[in-house]
Amino acid sequence: MASNEEVGEVAKRVEDLDVGGEGQKPSKSAIKKAAKSEKRAAHKQNSLTHTAKAEATKATSKPAAKGAKLQGAALIGIDVDKELDFAGWYQQVLTKGDLIDYYDVQGCYILKPGSWSIWEKIQRWFNDRIEEMGVENCSFPMFVSSKVLEREKDHIDGFAPEVAWVTKAGKSDLEEPIAIRPTSETVMYPYYAKYIRSHRDLPLRWNQWNSVVRWEFKHPMPFLRSREFNWQEGHTAHLTEEAAGREVREILEHYGEIYEKLLAVPVIRGKKTDKEKFAGGLYTTTVEGYIPTTGRGIQGATSHCLGQNFSKMFDITVEDPTAKEGETKDKLHVWQNSWGLSTRAIGVMIMIHGDNKGLVLPPRVAKLQVVIVPVGINVKTSDDEKATLYDEIAGLAQTLKGVGVRVHVDNRDGYGPGYKFNDWELKGVPLRLEVGPGEFKGAYVTTARRDNREKGKIMISELVKEVPALLDTIQDDLYKKADEAFKSHTKKVTDWKDFGPTLNDKNVILIPHCLTEKCEDQVKEMSARKAEGDDTPEDAKAPSMGAKSLCIPFEQPEGVVKGETKCTNPNCPNKAEAWCLFGRSY
Repeated sequence: MASNEEVGEVAKRVEDLDVGGEGQKPSKSAIKKAAKSEKRAAHKQNSLTHTAKAEATKATSKPAAKGAKLQGAALIGIDVDKELDFAGWYQQVLTKGDLIDYYDVQGCYILKPGSWSIWEKIQRWFNDRIEEMGVENCSFPMFVSSKVLEREKDHIDGFAPEVAWVTKAGKSDLEEPIAIRPTSETVMYPYYAKYIRSHRDLPLRWNQWNSVVRWEFKHPMPFLRSREFNWQEGHTAHLTEEAAGREVREILEHYGEIYEKLLAVPVIRGKKTDKEKFAGGLYTTTVEGYIPTTGRGIQGATSHCLGQNFSKMFDITVEDPTAKEGETKDKLHVWQNSWGLSTRAIGVMIMIHGDNKGLVLPPRVAKLQVVIVPVGINVKTSDDEKATLYDEIAGLAQTLKGVGVRVHVDNRDGYGPGYKFNDWELKGVPLRLEVGPGEFKGAYVTTARRDNREKGKIMISELVKEVPALLDTIQDDLYKKADEAFKSHTKKVTDWKDFGPTLNDKNVILIPHCLTEKCEDQVKEMSARKAEGDDTPEDAKAPSMGAKSLCIPFEQPEGVVKGETKCTNPNCPNKAEAWCLFGRSY
C-alpha cells in the first residue's frame, strides 16, 4: 500500500497529466493508482540483479548538471535539459521512451520492441538492396579458435584488447581457449578458401546478421558502445580490384541512404585515413554523422576493401582466367571486401532528433506512425456515446491501416488525454490524431505533429491521402533540420590559430592536410589544449580530447593544390594532399 505521504507527494505531480478525465482534477483513486505505479517501478528497479542494478543506478543517480533540471516536466517525462545535461537526457530518453532496459552483465542491454522494430525495418530495407546485388545471407558460428584468430597479426592486434575468451566448459578447462568473434573475417575466410576453387565461383557475396562481442572499455553507452551489439557484416570475394572497389562504393551508398532516407540523418561520405582504416585492410570508406548538441562527429557505417591481405593469409586463390590452353600461370589471390552497419545507427538517430519531451522518431522507421487518442469524454458521457465514438475511431484506424499506415488507438481507461499525449510524445510517435464528438460532428480530425508540435485539421474524407502525405512531410522536415545543423557546423579552416576556437564552437572542421599519421597525432595532441589566445569557454559536454580525423570527403571543396598548398598543422613541413574532416568524435 502507498502511504498517505506518498499519495500526497504524487498528487502534487499528476495534475498536469490529466489522469482520470479530461479537464478534471485527478480523483483520489487516480492519484492512488499513480502512486502504486511509482511503487511498482521502484520495485522492478530493486528486483534487478546486482550488476544490472549497479549499472542502471550509475546511469540514473548522477545528479543533473547545474541548471539542467527541467521545471514543470511531466511526471512520466524527461526531467533534464538535453542542451545542459546530454548524458542524463540520453539515458532518460532511452529508458522512459521504452527502447532499452539494463541487463545483469555490464555493458549489455535489452533491446525492447520499440528499438528492435527500428532495426527490423533497417534489415528489410538493406536486405532488399543487397539481394539485388547478388548478396546472399548466411550464418557462421560465433566461436573462433585462437590459432585461427592469431593467423592475421595486424588484424587481431587491432582487436586484441576487446576479444572475450571462453576458457572453461562446466568445471573443466578447455584444451584451447576459444574466442567469441569481435568480427568474422577470421571465422569465415578459412572456409572461403574451401568454397572458392575457380574464377567461376566469383564473386562470392555473403552477408550475416548477428551479434558480436567487444569487451574492453570503461564507459558503456547504449547503442554507441556496448559489449555485445547487433549488426550485419558482409564478406565478399572478387576476381579484380576494380570489381571489389565498385562494390565498396555501392554498399557505402546504401549505408548513406539508410541514414538519410530512413533515419532522416545527414552523413558525409568519405575515405578513412591510413591511421583510421580497418586493421589489416587496404582502405576503408565511411559515412560520418554529426551530433549538434555535443558538436561531435560519429562514424555511421564502414565499407572496407581488404585487398589481398586476407586471401594471402588464408590461401584463397583461383586460376588465372586469362591463361591460354596449355599455358601455366600463377594462381591469383582474390580481392576481398567487408562492410558493416550496427544498431549504433539507432543511437545516432535518437541523439539528433530527440528533444526535451522525449523521442522524436522518423515515420519511416517508427514502430507506430500514428496514434489516435479519443477526446471529449467526461463524466457526462454515456456508455452508449462512448461506445459509438470508439466504434467510429476503430473505423478510422482500419481505413488508415488499409493504406499502409502503422496506427494504434489508445483506449486505455483511467487516463485522460493529457496523460496519453505526454506518454506518446515521450515515445516519439510521429503523428497524433485527436478525435471526439466535436471532430465527428465537423467531419474532421485534429492533428498534432511530434517533431514541431504543430496542430492542424484533416477532413475525414481526405484522411487516406493527407495522413501519408503529412508523414512524408515530417520525415523530410526532420532531415532538413538535421542537415542544416550539420552544414552550419562544418567549417573550413586554413589558419591553425582558428582551429581551437572553431572546434570549441561545436564544429567539425575541414583543413588542408598531408594525411600522414604523425601529423594526425600532432593535430590531436595540439587541439586537446586550448589554442593560445582562445578565450572561448570550454564546452562542458565535450571531452578534453583533441580532434581526430573523421574522413577524407569524396566531395572535395576547391582550394587544395597538390604540391603547393601547405598542411594546416604549423609543425608539419609537408604539403597538403586533400581537405580532411577533423573533429571530436564518439
